[in-house]
Amino acid sequence: MSEEFKSEVSEELKEETYVKKEPEFVQSPEVLAAIAAAKASVSDEAKAKRKQAAAAVASKLASEKDEVPAGFLRRSKDAKWYIVHTYSGHEDKVKKNIEKLVENRGMQDLVLEIMVPKETIVEHKGDSLRSRDRKIFPGYVIVKMIVTNESWYLVRNTQGVTGFVGQGSEPIPLSEEEVRRMGLEKTSIVLNVAVGDTVKVITGPFKGFTANVEETDDIKQTLKAKVDMFGRLTPVELEYDQVDKL
Repeated sequence: MSEEFKSEVSEELKEETYVKKEPEFVQSPEVLAAIAAAKASVSDEAKAKRKQAAAAVASKLASEKDEVPAGFLRRSKDAKWYIVHTYSGHEDKVKKNIEKLVENRGMQDLVLEIMVPKETIVEHKGDSLRSRDRKIFPGYVIVKMIVTNESWYLVRNTQGVTGFVGQGSEPIPLSEEEVRRMGLEKTSIVLNVAVGDTVKVITGPFKGFTANVEETDDIKQTLKAKVDMFGRLTPVELEYDQVDKL
């Protein structure tokens, strides 16, 4: 065997030895322990930061949702109407939820009435008339209540409620004029009409039509009439505030 061949083999063995020894150095217990410690430190620090951020967000949301506005410690004398904002399509569910909570907690003296105002729409399809209910104020529930810490908290934290309509978290009641225009409370109306008179329907599903009065009831504040719809007389019962005398 020539010396030149021995020298080449010797150099190849040196290279193989170096390659084999390098993984042993990287995988030594000391190096692996240091790498694991560094990773654990970074992971723990990241987890701690995420946990702190989540806690801060949760605290902010809780304070915004559950904070009771100042000034409610003194009970107001009279119940008023307030507008409550809800998720769209959840109005009826919110109404039921509030009613259930009020009953369970015995707070009927604070939360008196909950309404989802609706109107009946009459559609003419072919030779028939079809009616359906439509929400007048989608996304809102109207509540008559005496605002205290307890009543505010109950309504505000009902599932589906996003807040009161008002300044910040403080609810503002509807004025008497707004209550009247929205038809939330009925008032006695003197309507000088008699059988045979013609009236114009100003609100409701027959708005814009004229009707011939056939019967009046001052106690119930209603009248029976026949509405001329598409050339056909249709008997209807209307409330006094739905018509004007022609």
